[in-house]
Amino acid sequence: QVQLVESGGGLVQAGGSLRLSCAISGRTFSVYTVAWFRQAPGKEREFVAAISWSGSNTYYADSVKGRFTISRDNAKITVYLQMNSLKPEDTAVYSCAAKRLAPVTATLYDSWGQGTQVTVSS
Repeated sequence: QVQLVESGGGLVQAGGSLRLSCAISGRTFSVYTVAWFRQAPGKEREFVAAISWSGSNTYYADSVKGRFTISRDNAKITVYLQMNSLKPEDTAVYSCAAKRLAPVTATLYDSWGQGTQVTVSS
């Protein structure tokens, strides 16, 4: 398993941007698929985006497609989520997760970070 720590959350106005980072420890990071999930108060956790171990494949939820971009820097052992055109409904705790050699459409992940709060004001 790997350990994940998120950062970059905060308060932003609607239409603004934030970039989340997921720092990952573990010698085999390069073979892990990494995803972002979010959970709003009173709602179930939902998938946001995923990136393959090579970075060549990405997958997005329809609700964020065209606004969010997931990327990874294997040299820095970090995965990013660039969030543009933010909406109040994007407000949630965002967590990153990892799973070894999983497809980007995987729904079950076995390593999780603690999460970072993103609040979008109207």
